[in-house]
Amino acid sequence: MRLWTWAVALVAALTVAGCATTAPVAKGGEKSAEVAPAKPRPLPPGLDPMVRADAFPSTYKPLPSHPTAIVGAQVFTGAGQLIENGVVLLKDGKIEAVGPGLAVPAGYDVVQGKGKWVTPGLIDAHSHLGVYASPSVWANSDGNELTNPVTAEVWAEHSVWPQDPGFNTARIGGVTSLLVLPGSGNLIGGRGVVLRNIPARTVQDMKFPEAPYVLKMACGENPKRVYGSKNRAPSTRMGNVAGYRAAWINAADYQRKWDEYRAKVAKGEKADPPKRDLGLDTLSGVLRGEILVENHCYRADEMAQMIDISKEFGYHIAAFHHAVEAYKIADLLAENGICVATWANWWGEKMEMLDGIEANAAMVNAAKGGCAIIKSDDPDLIQRLNQEAAEALAAGRAAGYQISEAEAIKWITSNPAKAIGIAKQTGSLEPGKRADIVIWDHDPFSIYARTERVYLDGAISYDRFDPRYQPRSDFELGQTAEGAR
Repeated sequence: MRLWTWAVALVAALTVAGCATTAPVAKGGEKSAEVAPAKPRPLPPGLDPMVRADAFPSTYKPLPSHPTAIVGAQVFTGAGQLIENGVVLLKDGKIEAVGPGLAVPAGYDVVQGKGKWVTPGLIDAHSHLGVYASPSVWANSDGNELTNPVTAEVWAEHSVWPQDPGFNTARIGGVTSLLVLPGSGNLIGGRGVVLRNIPARTVQDMKFPEAPYVLKMACGENPKRVYGSKNRAPSTRMGNVAGYRAAWINAADYQRKWDEYRAKVAKGEKADPPKRDLGLDTLSGVLRGEILVENHCYRADEMAQMIDISKEFGYHIAAFHHAVEAYKIADLLAENGICVATWANWWGEKMEMLDGIEANAAMVNAAKGGCAIIKSDDPDLIQRLNQEAAEALAAGRAAGYQISEAEAIKWITSNPAKAIGIAKQTGSLEPGKRADIVIWDHDPFSIYARTERVYLDGAISYDRFDPRYQPRSDFELGQTAEGAR
């Protein structure tokens, strides 16, 4: 009797359980439609790093321009050519045409270039203008956030002071675009920003439209000296490498969590998003290929190690900066598609600079696929990038390398444009690119060369003979007009 009672109870329980798994029955005996799960709500503003990846967008607007023809000059195109008696046509802020003997359309302003030289606007791939502004006092020292070995969360643009007089003197030297970087005291120093070199009230008004962000990294003596002196890691080169690897591991894990979250949301599943981290946003942007890596590094062996780290975590190094020993591994750098932003004769300041040679850029250039760049890292040198390139060219020729001026001009025009991600827009005088142009009174590789006129987007931004085109910072008022005659 007890066994029978137990069996009846079991059948009743299974029946109830079975009913619980069926769709509810509506009036009339028909099954009702299943209720769709509620769509996940979007995250509050600021908590999803992909909603507004560029939280500080460019507001740059080209200056007004007029169709212009520069005729009769010797034209370095920045793409490896020298055009004798060349004509450069500018229209709507772009390069319209370049070549010998081109007809000048009606209505164009004609600029006589006979006896003069024309180049693309110069590009400095490594500057600290604005973040180490003039006058050089503590109040204007905003380039190194020396509070942690990894500060990927900081952005150089938030330190840039647009009224830095250095922007004007750089423009006098022919610089039309520049990459402003954080300093090199940290393993990972933060984001850099590409700027158009125009007078502006805000850094957003200077930001190069559609230029990628970059990440500044540093190896060697600087990070280990800064943090070793504080009795904390890193204090050695092996500590440096451990710090990079730990940072990239954290970034990869952060990216995985966001990928998993987004996959669940796409399926309509309920999911809790990861907490946003500004530093890991930047590092994961590198891993996604959206942010370029610009790596401060002097020694050849350390550059090779940094390449290995990049392969371990799946990112690419756009350029090594300073890189005075690049000539020792020029083939390795070329094979990996890495540019070298260096000087001609800065060496010996510290041990890792001891093996610097003047022919470094020429030897990098000589490797198949090599990409050599002359950069400043200095508010004075940025005014004379052409002279630094001339020194490197002369040293290379003295060492037996056959390098034309048309090739060497790429070191300060198209090659830096490539390394900082703006080569589709500027760096060479090719139709459709921005009309960024410099007119020189002598061969730009001459010690006597001075700029006469500088164009940005086809508009005159500096003219040595016309005070209307000699912009002054508020902090230059009352001083002699540098560069005017």
